[in-house]
Amino acid sequence: MRTLLYIIRGLFILVCAGVGLVGSRIITTWNDESIFADPFKMVIFAVVLGLVAIVLDVLLGRRSPAILGAVFAGIIVGGILAFFAAAAVSVLFPDPAEAYYATTAKLLSWVILTYLSVSIILQTKDNFRFVVPYIEFHRQMRGQKPIFLDTSAIIDGRIADLAATGVLEDPLVVPSFVLSELQAVADSSVSQRRMRGRRGLEVLSRLRSAGNVDVKILESNEGDEPVDQRLVRLAKAHEGRILTTDYNLSKLAEVQGIEVINLNDIANSLRPVVIAGETIKVSIGKQGEAAEQGVGFLDDGTMVVVEGGRTKIGKTISVIVTNVRQTNAGRMIFGKPEG
Repeated sequence: MRTLLYIIRGLFILVCAGVGLVGSRIITTWNDESIFADPFKMVIFAVVLGLVAIVLDVLLGRRSPAILGAVFAGIIVGGILAFFAAAAVSVLFPDPAEAYYATTAKLLSWVILTYLSVSIILQTKDNFRFVVPYIEFHRQMRGQKPIFLDTSAIIDGRIADLAATGVLEDPLVVPSFVLSELQAVADSSVSQRRMRGRRGLEVLSRLRSAGNVDVKILESNEGDEPVDQRLVRLAKAHEGRILTTDYNLSKLAEVQGIEVINLNDIANSLRPVVIAGETIKVSIGKQGEAAEQGVGFLDDGTMVVVEGGRTKIGKTISVIVTNVRQTNAGRMIFGKPEG
């Protein structure tokens, strides 16, 4: 591919030289005293322009399509505004003797307006979908919305198991700034954070290789805002949803009117229903906060507080459920030893 690109660039330079040669002949028919009537000078000028175009191509080739779209849109908008500005300048400098000032003012207005247009569109492009058409996700069915993953959901790991069930029909989108944050966690000098980051990268690899869900990496590194705010802004701009385990991110997204899928809520809703008076088996693992309390956990992680279970630590006993409470941290079951 790189060799082919070099060949194309070489042919482009030859075409530029040919255009310069033809252009010099055309200019000669109109004004043979022009500097560009000289074929050699015109060919050199055309080749230099071609080389400038290749340099710009090399410098911009590694940029995201969003940036390129914003730059081109800014140039077009700036050119349109400069056209109207030129008309105003002509009115301000009607004297032919002031043509130098008029030309300078027109050139400056084009440069300034183009710069301002590119700068403004670059800073607000995520809010204008026509600037970044490549982000428009292919919707194979009506009502499909992209699901944006945050770092906590990827590290959590349950998203891979959920995707394996086939219930996720919408594409999963991982913005590049989330991927960068995940990589930073994996490179952390703190052992626990490093392990969490590496697990997240493994989960992401599982998702991409599973084949039963569409996973997209979205190039969107622009902006200096916190990752959560950028994720919310991106999801809002593209009418998507956010999948997370972060309680604060969930509330931030809900305030912005964005639909949130919280893995913890899904897990809580799938836990078996336990009602007062039912008997369950619990392994008492530690002492509770109050006197004589013992604490155990069900297989799904639900905490069970057993009154009078302190003496049963290390044993598996039958517990009669006396109360069930739902908290922000999850469900808690209270009970007492059977008999």
